[in-house]
Amino acid sequence: METVIAFIIVFGSLVFFHELGHFLFAKRAGIMVREFAIGFGPKILGITKGETLYTVRLLPLGGYVRMAGEDFDTIELQPGYRVGLYIGDAGDVEKIYLNQNVSNPDILFLETETSDFDKDLFIEGYDDEGEFVRYNIARDAVIIEKGQETIIAPYDRQFESKPLIHRTMTIFAGPLFNFILAFFIFLAIGLFQGIPTNEPIISEVQSGPAQEAGMQSGDYVKEVNGIPVSSWSEFAQAIQESPGKPLTFTVDRHDELVTLEVTPATMEEAGQKFGQIGVLYTSPVEKNPLKAVAFGAEQTWQWFKRILELLGMLITGKFTIDALSGPVGIYKATGDMAQHGVFSLMHWAAVLSINLGIMNLLPLPALDGGRLLFFLFEAIRGKPIDRQKEGMVHFVGIVLLMLLMLVVTWNDIQRFFF
Repeated sequence: METVIAFIIVFGSLVFFHELGHFLFAKRAGIMVREFAIGFGPKILGITKGETLYTVRLLPLGGYVRMAGEDFDTIELQPGYRVGLYIGDAGDVEKIYLNQNVSNPDILFLETETSDFDKDLFIEGYDDEGEFVRYNIARDAVIIEKGQETIIAPYDRQFESKPLIHRTMTIFAGPLFNFILAFFIFLAIGLFQGIPTNEPIISEVQSGPAQEAGMQSGDYVKEVNGIPVSSWSEFAQAIQESPGKPLTFTVDRHDELVTLEVTPATMEEAGQKFGQIGVLYTSPVEKNPLKAVAFGAEQTWQWFKRILELLGMLITGKFTIDALSGPVGIYKATGDMAQHGVFSLMHWAAVLSINLGIMNLLPLPALDGGRLLFFLFEAIRGKPIDRQKEGMVHFVGIVLLMLLMLVVTWNDIQRFFF
């Protein structure tokens, strides 16, 4: 149960902030957002506020922001279609009933001749007396069909009507908010857990070359072979790069400088040799709000670069598809991190958020990066790609992504359960 709760909180937060980016920039651009959804599939919860339906759906594998004009939701009435109209005090149509079983004396019935729900906002046709009439449609008019109400979306409220820069920022905002979320998680870790100082202080000496040379817990390493070291990373690198080679360490022990001769043992992993002397490191921490901000930015950037490097290794074939993890692998790792405490879980969530942002920026169909790539083509051509063709490319991309998801999920199941 702990793993389930941790997974829902972590993955739900990542998806929420990703979609929140799309949502806020869409609203800022004046785009009507029809639905803000967490999850896919059947609706579990739904609340309508203003013109947006907020939903939680059954499958917690993502989410979406459905914007007007994106899903070909333009309403077109064929000539001869009979509709019911409710006329408001201003003389404009405020409600349009597409089902004819309406019994209300205030409803006027019209046999439609022509109509426009996007730009000119009008409907005209023949009333019950056979007279040809025309009515203007209110910008916030509601279409009612089988009890379901849908607010019309004038063209200037649709996604495609907005300038290229606004559409680009609306799509880019999802991954951007994942990076922002990661920064704030690392910032919170720095504020509440503390910032590792990375000082080269020995916390524990185990059996091995360091113990044989007389190194002790609490020794502060000042120099290696006469070269000053200022961080544990520099100290560890000097050891790893010198397997079997004698090293001279100068350490500060109770305000007294002590010189130690240590020869790192030769270790081998994945065909690579490296040195090891048998010491452990527990970084001291400090709590400083200003340094916490720098720590948040540094960690976000470092993990951003690291994930890009791993992605590059996957593309060049140094990693295979078997190294990828899907929802099952993420679920398992989230449970493991939860057992190590809240800060480990927070760190994992931040890394996942960066990973989600980067993956969504890949120039692949159906992903945010794929849509941004089409915007780039539009900027170069001076006109957008045909929506039908773009939609087909994204559909194919969705199918391929689902196949990839099935493959990595099967790999996860084999890895963890067989």
